[in-house]
Amino acid sequence: MRILGRNRDSPKREKRNAPSKEMQDFICGVDIDFLGNSNSGVRVDEFRAMQTSAVYACVKILAETVASLPLHLFRKGKNGKNETADQHPLFSCLYEMPNEEMTSFEFREIMMTSLLLWGNAYARIIRRKGHVEQLWYMKPQNVTVERDSQSGKIKYTYTDDITNQTYVYRPDQVFHIKGLSLDGVKGLSPIAQAREAVGLSLATEEYGAKFFGNGARPGGVLEHPGILKDPEKLRESWNKVYQGTRNSHKVAVLEEGMKYHTIGIAPEDAQFLETRKYQVNEICRIFRVPPHLVGDLERATFSNIEHQSIEFVQHTIRPWLVRWEQAISRSLLDESERLIYFAKFNVDGLLRGDYKSRMEGYAIGRQNGWLSINDIRRLEDMSLVPTDQGGDDYLVNGNMTAANVKEKEDKKGKGNGEK
Repeated sequence: MRILGRNRDSPKREKRNAPSKEMQDFICGVDIDFLGNSNSGVRVDEFRAMQTSAVYACVKILAETVASLPLHLFRKGKNGKNETADQHPLFSCLYEMPNEEMTSFEFREIMMTSLLLWGNAYARIIRRKGHVEQLWYMKPQNVTVERDSQSGKIKYTYTDDITNQTYVYRPDQVFHIKGLSLDGVKGLSPIAQAREAVGLSLATEEYGAKFFGNGARPGGVLEHPGILKDPEKLRESWNKVYQGTRNSHKVAVLEEGMKYHTIGIAPEDAQFLETRKYQVNEICRIFRVPPHLVGDLERATFSNIEHQSIEFVQHTIRPWLVRWEQAISRSLLDESERLIYFAKFNVDGLLRGDYKSRMEGYAIGRQNGWLSINDIRRLEDMSLVPTDQGGDDYLVNGNMTAANVKEKEDKKGKGNGEK
């Protein structure tokens, strides 16, 4: 946050005292679940959740998808024809570089990651001559959002990890995107709300790792006919030869009348595998991500993957894009600019079908007059045809006429004395 000193709209610094004895006693006496532990016995927080492959995959696919979509600032034109406002300072901030250290992709990716894990994403707004010039990412775990008891307005308190300084910002100084919220002030953390599901997934992964790392099982059990003089020595020698995945299923050499009994996979181990499969779908349900996008192709077919991908755009990606667009309008444009400008993501690339389907759709639009040559070429990222060569002309099928044309002609003919 070294750039804050350059800004005339600098935040207030706030000195924070240590928690009172009553607060410390309260924290020590709080139920352990309140502090992030799940009933599975595993502590769950946003960082720990990312160690689960399903959570990591869901966050990655959503963050990268939103970050990779073109985000433009548009100027509202006459007759509904909007133009890109590439001369506005905010256009470059959104589309190219929000600050001197990040690209637009990197900024939106880390903001989406914060949204998906903490339910909130924050960025410090730097203005120049009244226009937003830079956006600097703020770690959500270091931000406290509360309503000031005196003024009744929202304030943001941010603690810098490096300088250990605490800053207080006004709402117009922070670009805040909220996820699902119950109070309209701060979004809910999906990880906190789904703590038990994530905790169970972490617990099964931990169990599996310990099972294969420490399980001294060559596929059976040993039975000794008598009493062992030194069972600890036998246990150590057995573990030395057979413990670990590299030594699994070796042939055992038995002495002193010991017997070896083969065993299959235990029922609880089979249940463990089913639990792991179910938890992948459970976590996908939290983020509304189709399982095939995170590598679970068990129920995917060639016929339904395309439709699932379209539903993913419509029901998962689109709500996040609307949150972004409206947050940009609310926080990064002033009241007068909102009447002229708006931000919009382009999702055409995600909704494209196969080549044959696209060409058939373009042909229908072209023949029925709602697509011109240039409209189609823009969708395919092709160079435009000059206007004087018919690039922007709309065609109408000559065999089709309006329903009331024949009636008008009949009335006209009768008026001229025709029978």
